[in-house]
Amino acid sequence: MADRILVARIGAPHGVKGEVRLFVFTEDPGAVLDYDPLTDATGKKRFRIAALRAAKDHFVARIEGISDRTAAEALTNVDLFVSREALPPPDDEDTFYHADLIGLDVLDEAGAVIGTVVALQDFGAGDILEYAPLLPATKAKTLMVPFSKDAVPVVDVPGRRVVIAEAFVERRPAEPEDGEDTGGA
Repeated sequence: MADRILVARIGAPHGVKGEVRLFVFTEDPGAVLDYDPLTDATGKKRFRIAALRAAKDHFVARIEGISDRTAAEALTNVDLFVSREALPPPDDEDTFYHADLIGLDVLDEAGAVIGTVVALQDFGAGDILEYAPLLPATKAKTLMVPFSKDAVPVVDVPGRRVVIAEAFVERRPAEPEDGEDTGGA
């Protein structure tokens, strides 16, 4: 499991006084104000959010030490992380941090390992589990399934696995063996 958890991403500047758009990934967006220190992906740069307010599809944040648009522009697309120890433990077995899913085995309902979780995406219509298939199940490098109870009925973080319902497992049609007649002309 990751020792640091991604909690927000800094977007483009907002105005000319150093504020930035902030995309918060915590269940309670206001909690990001309580995490100190926030760090970049390297863990070396530290950030503190001084103020946060809601906007249409994001938040607007003032970050300590950032007072003009030029400084805010330099932070565009910086991911903000917090130590796992600073976060509350999951409430129950159906609650987990997205970072805990990365690297889990993906199994079909028969128990065969079919891949490895590489990401959890949200393109606006809900979470999507992205996984890299073992052996070429398709020509795609990764496959995606809705991250719902119907599609992913089992999430077992301690057991390091997720199970995908058979209806959502993409299988590659069997290819003819060398020399096998395919019925073509």
